[in-house]
Order: sequence, then structure tokens, then C-alpha cells
Amino acid sequence: MAKRHLTRRQSWRIQKIQDERSARASRRADLAEESLLGGDLGPEQEGLVIAHFGVQVDVEALDGPQRSQVRRCHRRANLPALVTGDRIVWRADNQQGGVIVALQPRRTELYRPDHRGQLKPVAANVDRLIIVFAPLPTPHSNLIDRYLVAAEQAQLEPLLVLNKADLLEQGEYAELRAWLDDYARLGYRTLCLSAGSGEGLDGLRQELRDHVNVFVGQSGVGKSSLINALLPEADLRVGALSEFTGKGTHTTTTARLFHFPDGGDLIDSPGIREFGLTHISHDELLEGFIEFRPFLGHCRFRDCQHLHEPGCALLTAVANQAISATRMNSYRHILASLNDT
Repeated sequence: MAKRHLTRRQSWRIQKIQDERSARASRRADLAEESLLGGDLGPEQEGLVIAHFGVQVDVEALDGPQRSQVRRCHRRANLPALVTGDRIVWRADNQQGGVIVALQPRRTELYRPDHRGQLKPVAANVDRLIIVFAPLPTPHSNLIDRYLVAAEQAQLEPLLVLNKADLLEQGEYAELRAWLDDYARLGYRTLCLSAGSGEGLDGLRQELRDHVNVFVGQSGVGKSSLINALLPEADLRVGALSEFTGKGTHTTTTARLFHFPDGGDLIDSPGIREFGLTHISHDELLEGFIEFRPFLGHCRFRDCQHLHEPGCALLTAVANQAISATRMNSYRHILASLNDT
């Protein structure tokens, strides 16, 4: 049977009927919500999602009479999934709760693959990735480079924070000093500090101010110590995020947003701390190494993998010391891990 072709008027009428049905369904959902909540919803106001609990979220009021209050809210069924850091529009009910009625556009989204390899957002409106490392446990430049690639891919500004900097006075850490200099020459911001002594923490507070930050790094580098130093009034909340055993234990399964006393915010969750690179493409990996960018597109072969091909612009740059051999090796390690997935 031949497929029937609709006229423009028929298509318009069908679309009009569907739109009307959707509008009626939305009105019915609104009425059901108001009935469920006692029919007494306040005016629309702006809010910030500071914690996520499945179908419910904790919302901090950003304006109106409830400003700075936190309420456990439901979201309307026609809204997309919400994540910590989302800016939303909500209405308060008369039972210390509320209903989220709209999601505002996200400036940035931080994703990670789930157990099925599907990308899922874990935080929104983040703008700074704080990469924490230390002389002990022994850092690996490849891991730092992975975080830097992730930051570039997510369009986040990275900040390299070397904790336990007092150990740098020992001669065996000369290589680590060289790493810091290399990253600084590439244009990355770096900080040296000690959470234990407090040295350099004022500089970190200044860097965190006016930013929504995410901390990442190996277990044992002092992320929990930094969080405790920066959030002195939130010991119980930070305790759930800490790694006091030295084994990197992270018991919370909920992404939460915390306000620093001196300004700025922290979003922390296991998914953020452990997000990987399995979802990025080869081109995104190359772009993640910022010093590679001037040489991309200048190789002899269009499908150059930059491993051993003749006429490779990146390999020539390594030979001319325009790209460090260490960073090139990091690229190869990450590329091999992408090919294995």
C-alpha cells in the first residue's frame, strides 16, 4: 500500500491537535500537583539545586521571601533530569517543600559514562576544575594530563594545586618542580600550598572565589584536608566526603554543593571525582593538549595518529622541543586506553 502524503494543511491540523493535547496534559499535571500540595503554591522564583535525591532535589532559594532557605522539592514530569548546580524556577508550597516548574539554560555540563557506557550529567554550571596532587603519594603526569584533557573537553578552567608543598624542600622531588614549571609555561595556573600548615590557603581561597569548583585527584593527596580547611563550619557534611582512612573511601552517593565562607562554591560527588575519558573522540583528545593545537592539520596524512607516521607535524614538534616528550607519551597512553574501550 502506497504511503499517504499529507497536505500542508493536514500536517498543520495534526500538529495543532497534538499541541493542544500536550497543553491540556500539562494543565492537568499542574492541577494535580496543586491539589496534591494543598493548592497553595507561591509565586515563581529562582533557585539553585544543591543536592539531588532521585525524584526530589534540595533547592536553595535565590530570591524572594525564602531567600537562602533550602527546601526539598519535586520536579514536574515534563522537565528533564536535574543535577546539582542547576539553576531553576520553582514555587514554594505551604508544607516546607515546593515544585520545580522550569530549568534554566546550563552554562556548562560535566558528564561521565555510566556502567552501560552512556553519558549522564553529574553537575551543571561548573567553571573551575581543581586538580589536586602532592609529592606523596607519587603523582603521575599522565593522570594530571587526563584531568587537563577532561577540563578542556568540558570547557572548564583548570587550576593545578600542589598540596604538601613543604615536602618539595627534599631533593628527590626536583622532577615535580620541573612539572610545575612545564605546566606554567603552557599557561596553566598553578598553586603550591600545604593544608596541614595552612601555608598558601589564602591564595586558594582567592582563586575559588566567584567560581563553581570541582576537586579531583588521587586518594591521599589531601582533598579532604583542603575541604575541611575551607569549610570549617561544615565538618559533618564534609566528613561524608573525606578519605581519613587513606584508602580513598567515598561513602556519599549524592552530589552536593557547598558554599565557601570566603565566596565560591564546591560541587562534590563520587561521579565527579572519578569521571573518565572513555566518551571523548580522538579529535577531542588532541584538542585537549593545548600545545598540540598549532600543529594539528599539518601532517602529511589526514588520518595521522601521531605515533610514528612520516611527515607527522606533532612528532616534528617533539624533535624540535616545541612539544615535550612527556606530554607526547601521555597522549599515547590516553589514546591507547580509548582504543581499548
